Amino acid sequence: MSLASHDPLLQPFTMKHLTLRNRVVSTSHEPAYGEDGMPKDRYRLYHLEKARGGVGLTMIGGSAIVSPDSPPSFGNLVLYKDEVVSWLRRLSDDVHAAGAAVMCQVTHLGRRTSNYTGDWLPVLSASPLREPAHRAFPKEAESWDLDRIVRHYAEAAARCQAGGLDGIELQSYGHFLDSFLSPWTNHRDDELGGDLEGRMAFPRRVIRAVREAVGPDFIVGIRMMLDEDRAGGLAQDEAISALKAYVADGIDFVSTIKGSIESDHTLSKVIPSMGQPSAPFLEWTGRIKQELDIPVMHASRIADVATARYAVREGLVDLVGMTRAQIADPHLVNKIAAGEEDRIRPCVGANYCLDAIYQSGDAKCIHNPAAGREQTLVHEIGRRSGAPRRAVVVGAGPAGLEAARVLGARGHHVVLFEANDEVGGQIRLTSPSPHRRDLIGIVDWRLAEAKHHGVEIRLGRFAEAADVLAENPDVVIVATGGMPNREFLGEGAELVHDVWDVMDGSLRPRGDVLVFDDHGGYPGMDAAEALAMRGTPVEFVTPERVIAPDVGAMNSPAYLRSFAEHGVKVTLPYYLRRVRRSADGRLEAVLWSEYADLEVTRLVDHVVVEHGTLPVADLYHELRPGSRNGGEVDQEALLAGRPQEVTRNADGRYQLFRIGDAVTSRNIHAAIYDALRLCLAL
Repeated sequence: MSLASHDPLLQPFTMKHLTLRNRVVSTSHEPAYGEDGMPKDRYRLYHLEKARGGVGLTMIGGSAIVSPDSPPSFGNLVLYKDEVVSWLRRLSDDVHAAGAAVMCQVTHLGRRTSNYTGDWLPVLSASPLREPAHRAFPKEAESWDLDRIVRHYAEAAARCQAGGLDGIELQSYGHFLDSFLSPWTNHRDDELGGDLEGRMAFPRRVIRAVREAVGPDFIVGIRMMLDEDRAGGLAQDEAISALKAYVADGIDFVSTIKGSIESDHTLSKVIPSMGQPSAPFLEWTGRIKQELDIPVMHASRIADVATARYAVREGLVDLVGMTRAQIADPHLVNKIAAGEEDRIRPCVGANYCLDAIYQSGDAKCIHNPAAGREQTLVHEIGRRSGAPRRAVVVGAGPAGLEAARVLGARGHHVVLFEANDEVGGQIRLTSPSPHRRDLIGIVDWRLAEAKHHGVEIRLGRFAEAADVLAENPDVVIVATGGMPNREFLGEGAELVHDVWDVMDGSLRPRGDVLVFDDHGGYPGMDAAEALAMRGTPVEFVTPERVIAPDVGAMNSPAYLRSFAEHGVKVTLPYYLRRVRRSADGRLEAVLWSEYADLEVTRLVDHVVVEHGTLPVADLYHELRPGSRNGGEVDQEALLAGRPQEVTRNADGRYQLFRIGDAVTSRNIHAAIYDALRLCLAL
C-alpha cells in the first residue's frame, strides 16, 4: 500500500451527495480574472489548473455578487445576470472532468464597495456606518431593499445550481449579512436590531430563501466570522448560537473566520502576511469544531503541507484551505501524492496576490508568473524536443535563478555564475527584515530546482566576458541586477548612504538619520524600520502624497505599527534636493516642496536614500558585438511565446539577452516573469 493512501490530506470526504477526492481546498478568493463580470476563459483556466493539480475542491467567486447595488470593488463575478449560467457550466464541466469539485461564494458586498462605481446606486448596510477600506458611507437598508436582496440571493443560488456547481458558500464577514449579525455594525432600533434574535433575523431569512430555491440536496455552506475579536463586536458564543440557527435553516458546512476585514489593519490579521506566525487560528478552529455537527473548513496562512496534514490528522478541520499555497503551486496536491513535497513551490506569504489587485488590476503571485496567465504560460515545464543548447546565466538573483531553472528544465546545459558566495541578490538583503524574511523561500526553491535539473552553479565567480565565452555558449542571459541609484541627487551624492548599507549592516549610525524614499516600495520602509528598531531617531521623507504607495494594504500595517512604536517621524511631500557638510561636521539635507516651491533644511548625522537601482550592464555591453541578435528582444515573439530569431549580426556566435534589474529597476515579479517567458521559448 502506498504512503499516499495513509496521508490524512489525501483521504476522501463526503458532504451530502458529494465525495471530494481529498481534504485540500482552494477556498473562495477573487483574483479579478473575470471579463464583464463573467468567469470566461482566463478565469476558467486558472481554476482548471488547480483541478488538474489535484485539489479536492476549488471555490470561485470571492465574492460573486447578487445585486446591482453591490457593485464590484475588485473584479467580482456578477450573479444577477442570466448569462453567467453558461460560463459557470463551462467552468464546472471542465473542473469536474479533471476530478475536482467546484463551488461559488455568493454575497452582497454591503458597505465593502464604493458609491462611485458600477451603476452608482447607494451602497447598503444594516446601519449607516462608513467602511474605512473602501470609504463608502452606506445607506441604512430599508424593508424594500431587504425584500429585493433576499430574492436576489435566491436567484443567484439557483443560477449557480443551473451552472452545474456542486454548491455555494454564503459570505458573512465584512459584507451585508454579518452587518446585521454583528452589534458593532448593527445599530438598528427596529425588529432587525437589538438582541441576537433580532440581529440574525435577516441572515436567517436569506438562508431559508436560498435553501428553498435550490432544494434540499444542493450544498449550501457559509464562510462566517465566528469571533469579531474586539470589544463590542460579535462574540464567539453569540456567533456559535447564530450558526446553529443557520444550520437549522439549511447550512451544510462552515468555513471559519476570526476577526474583521473593514480596515487594512484588521484585514491583515485575518489574512496574515509574510513574517507573521503560521496558521494563527487553527487551534481556535479546532475548538469551534468541537461545538458543531457540520463539516468545518478553515484557511488562514496554512501554507505548508506539514501544518495542513496536522490540521486534518488531529481533527481540527475536516477540510483544509491552502489557497495562497495553490496560487504559488496549483500542482501542490499532485506533488504530495507523488512524494515530491520538497519540490512544491512555496507560498512565501508576500500577499502580492491580494495587493496586486488594487495596484495593477488583478492577482499575481510574487514568484509564480504563470498564475492567472494559463492561456500563455505553463506551471510545469517539460523538456524540449531537439538538441540541447549551451546556456550561460550571469547573476543568481531571482531573475537569474529563474532563467537557470527554466533552461535546465527544458533540457539545456546551463552554467550559472554568481559573484557572491551566496545566491539571492537583493532578496538576500531583505533577510534582516522581520516582515520580509520569508521571501528567501523564492531563492531556496529556485536553487533546489536548478540543481535538480542539472544546472552547474559557480559561486564566488565574478564572470567577465572571457569566462562567459570560454563556455562556448549558444545563449547568454545577463541577470547582473542593479546597484543603488544616487545619481538623482544634484549635490552631495558622495555624502549619503543607501538602503543596502543599512540592510547589510555596513551602516551603524550614531545620531539622527533622515531616510529619503523616492521609490515608494519596500526597501525604504525596511531601512527606516531597521534603523528605528536599533534605537536610531529617524525621519522618513518622501515626495509622495502617501507613505510607500507600492507597499499594499496587506503589508503596510506591520510597518505603520513599527513606525508608531518606535517614533519614526514622517514628512511628505518633499524632495531631497541636495546634501552638504555643515560647519560642525554634520549633514545639511535640503528638502523642497514642489507645491509651495519652498526649501527647508534638516540638520542630521546621516542621510539614507532609496531611488531604485541602475543596471549593472557592463558585461552585457561588452558581449553585444559578438552576439547574433545584438541583445535585441523580439517583443512580438516574446508576447506570443515564440522563439527569439532576431539576427543583427550573421557572424555572431550566441544569442544575448538581459533580464530583471539588469534592464531597469523593477520588482521581484517582473524579474521572474522576464526570465520565465523568455527562457520557455528558447
